[in-house]
Amino acid sequence: QVQLAESGGGLVQTGDSLRLSCAASARSFSSYAMSWFRQAPGKERDFVAAISVSGSNTHYADSVKGRFTISRDNAKNTVYLQMNSLKPDDTAVYFCHAQSVLHRIDVWGQGTQVSVSS
Repeated sequence: QVQLAESGGGLVQTGDSLRLSCAASARSFSSYAMSWFRQAPGKERDFVAAISVSGSNTHYADSVKGRFTISRDNAKNTVYLQMNSLKPDDTAVYFCHAQSVLHRIDVWGQGTQVSVSS
């Protein structure tokens, strides 16, 4: 049904910024709650940030509060993750996630690598 295409990852230095993008191919994108997760090598996938269907409500993990910002542009079927003040602990594969109980949607993106050097 819905396909998620992620981009924006890369190799940066401590203190740098990156903006991740997740483009959705779905006619009902505006009805999906969107979120970002991340997974470091050998570890489980952890929650990072979430945003409501309208974009008016957001929630963040304590580890990224004040540094990361999630946003969405429903006209472009895209969700973003602005990542500032990056540090080595942020190194992980970042995954986009779409969910809608009404439409029975629970889909993950392919992931994009973010590497932060000291």
